[in-house]
Amino acid sequence: TTQERLSTGKKVNSAIDNASSYYQARSLTNRASDLDGLLDSMGQGIQTIQAANEGIEAVTAFVEQLKSIATSAFSLDPNNTETYQTSIDSYKAQYDKIIEEIKNLVEDSSYQGVNLLTGGELTVTFNETRSNRFTIKGDDIVEKMNLSSAESWAKSEANVTLSEDFIITPGVTIAKDSDTYTHTTSSDVVVVGSDGKSYNIKDTDNVVEYTGDAVDPDDDTTWTAGTVADDIVVVDEVKVAKGSQVYTLDGKDYVQSGADYYDMATKTKLADSTGIEAKTQTPSYAADIDASLDELSIAVDYLRSYATELGNNYSIIETRQDFTDALIDVLETGSDNLVLADMNEESANYLALQTRQQLAVNSLSLASQSAQSVLSLF
Repeated sequence: TTQERLSTGKKVNSAIDNASSYYQARSLTNRASDLDGLLDSMGQGIQTIQAANEGIEAVTAFVEQLKSIATSAFSLDPNNTETYQTSIDSYKAQYDKIIEEIKNLVEDSSYQGVNLLTGGELTVTFNETRSNRFTIKGDDIVEKMNLSSAESWAKSEANVTLSEDFIITPGVTIAKDSDTYTHTTSSDVVVVGSDGKSYNIKDTDNVVEYTGDAVDPDDDTTWTAGTVADDIVVVDEVKVAKGSQVYTLDGKDYVQSGADYYDMATKTKLADSTGIEAKTQTPSYAADIDASLDELSIAVDYLRSYATELGNNYSIIETRQDFTDALIDVLETGSDNLVLADMNEESANYLALQTRQQLAVNSLSLASQSAQSVLSLF
């Protein structure tokens, strides 16, 4: 028995030795073995995410390169008729070549048949009963980025329009509940408008700027405090909305409000609009290139967001992998505690048994010698 324990390292080698410990240890060992098999699956899942992440980093670099090309094309001078079209054609060819390479790279970012950049799905199992699974649904990043080909860039001679609202005359209002001061003699009602000026609202249908005695809020004998009952519009705002046409005459820019035109630099009305015409840009690809730059900025933001999402999933699987590895150690240690022998104890026991055996042999030898001595007398 001692020799068996020393050779196997176990004190429980079969159910005969200790049925309870044997089957408990076997159950723990089996679970540890099952989990150990899942570690490989988790490791492969991590590699699948890593492959997708490498793909995203490469695609992001390509998109930044596209931005550089588009920016260079946008900055070309359309008035340089000798080189403008040739340069645009060169940039368009480079741009579309990189877009095609992005598509190829995305297709090559798969790992063991799963590609998280083309909408593939990855499922990782975390426990031996397969009840705890983690699924990652990939994005089709080419579709999500939706990058337009440079071949779609069109040369246009567009009208110039306002990029934002243009205020000709700012509005002036008096808000409800604003403080008022009524003159006890003239009955003038003085209030401060949104432009910081004082107005007389004695006649709300004919509000005028106040030019009378200075208001003294502390003079109760001359002024009576109160508040405005309702909002009052003193002067309507005159505004030309964003996207409205810009006109030109004699080198100056104008906008139209009603039947009148206003100088954009001085905001004064044009007395005679004879000869005024819509302002146009030099024929160029600028508008479409600018739209492509907007697309690229959105694409970069998306790629960064998706890379962050993949990074979080990577961390989840990696954490579960570390946990499973540690749990396997716990299970194996628990199993060993049930069946492993104390090698020091068994070795000492084996040495004692050998000593006893030698003593028995020596005793038999001595007894045999005594008998031989008696026989020699005869």
